[in-house]
Amino acid sequence: MNLRIDVEKKQGNFLLQVNAEVSGERIGIFGQSGSGKSTLVHLISGLLQPKKGEIFLDDECLFSTAKGVNLSPERRRIAIVFQQAMLFPHLSVKANLLYGYRRCRIENRRIRPEALIDLLQLQPLLLRGVENLSGGEKQRVALGRAVLANPRLLLMDEPLSALDDTLRFQIIPYLRSVSEEFGIPYLFISHSILEMQLMVDRIVVLREGRTAETTTPDQLARNSMAHSPKGYLNLLHLANPLQDNGLYAYPWGHNTLLISDGEPTKQSLFELSSREIILFKKHPEAISARNLLECRVSEMFDSDARVGVVLLVDGEKLVAEIVHSAAEELKISVGSTLFAAIKASSFRKLG
Repeated sequence: MNLRIDVEKKQGNFLLQVNAEVSGERIGIFGQSGSGKSTLVHLISGLLQPKKGEIFLDDECLFSTAKGVNLSPERRRIAIVFQQAMLFPHLSVKANLLYGYRRCRIENRRIRPEALIDLLQLQPLLLRGVENLSGGEKQRVALGRAVLANPRLLLMDEPLSALDDTLRFQIIPYLRSVSEEFGIPYLFISHSILEMQLMVDRIVVLREGRTAETTTPDQLARNSMAHSPKGYLNLLHLANPLQDNGLYAYPWGHNTLLISDGEPTKQSLFELSSREIILFKKHPEAISARNLLECRVSEMFDSDARVGVVLLVDGEKLVAEIVHSAAEELKISVGSTLFAAIKASSFRKLG
């Protein structure tokens, strides 16, 4: 998917001016509240019309003031999943799912409803009314309805922000799997760096209605490290733990990580803040932290008053965060050997 957009839209005192070109199957639109993310979604989908400019999707012109082109939303074949599920209250789950499918041209019906229902595990819900669904179930139905419209692009406008953390991390695998299974590229809109890290490969960053930069999730996390409440979030996919004196021992490359958080499952995702990693120049004689890893510094980067230290641990990677004075006192440089200490309680299970 290639999206080229150069538009201007004024709403009240807010002026959106976006000029960007991005390619890929999983693109993020990132920005704080009021930066223009949702307005941009409405412009791309055709629900709003720019004052001027142009929008191209895969070399097809969707909108152009110069050419006098403004395709209607249905001709653009772009589906939206909103922050709120916005299901039809008078229809059953099954009728909601099939709403867009029945209005889709036969030649564009690539996705079988049965296949999607199985993927999203919606079979037990089909005969229910939508008022009898949990928040997570409603979002799964809304996602299914959008996908069964057989779009060529899926817009997800903060689809997780109304959910609590438990539901949020239950829904994320479904969001990714429908794109991968049915080959539908998506734009994922969020103000969460963690969601960007989990959902996209490239990001357009909006700031006060302007395009600030196009970047990667890792670079965005690095740039935001000093100002984020949790610093840089290391994401670890761990599986098959063993119990060890009240802790869970997870294999991690050639090492083992001892973790106290959560009941073990076959496969889990954990976050580890860069601020929870303590660095030592030499092997400490004794330490209360249950994880002590010998590592090599592969890279260092600045984030305002902080220094990010990229550590290689037998091929695995972690990012630690320290202040400049600590880096100088420890004489840390690329190639240095360090010891990283991490408490078992520092890992947070996400899903």
